[in-house]
Amino acid sequence: MAAASPSRPEILSLFRSLLRTSRQFSDYNIREYSKRRTIDAFRLNKHATDPSAAFADGKSQLEVAKRQALVYSLYAPKVKSIMELNH
Repeated sequence: MAAASPSRPEILSLFRSLLRTSRQFSDYNIREYSKRRTIDAFRLNKHATDPSAAFADGKSQLEVAKRQALVYSLYAPKVKSIMELNH
């Protein structure tokens, strides 16, 4: 039996959660890559024929991103990126 298609509020919640998780990365490059990858993936899957599969993949990517953010926070570099320095 196929899973029910996710509702619009569920999809938006997943999108916001992924963006929120991307902000937890201390490294500028990883943070921006994660944000860009989230936006691109949602644009790519906007007209997906199987939205429940794309939603399930997004939820698994969210769990991976949360674990990676935790690991990166443990080993964060002490020096900021040149992109983050105030002039």
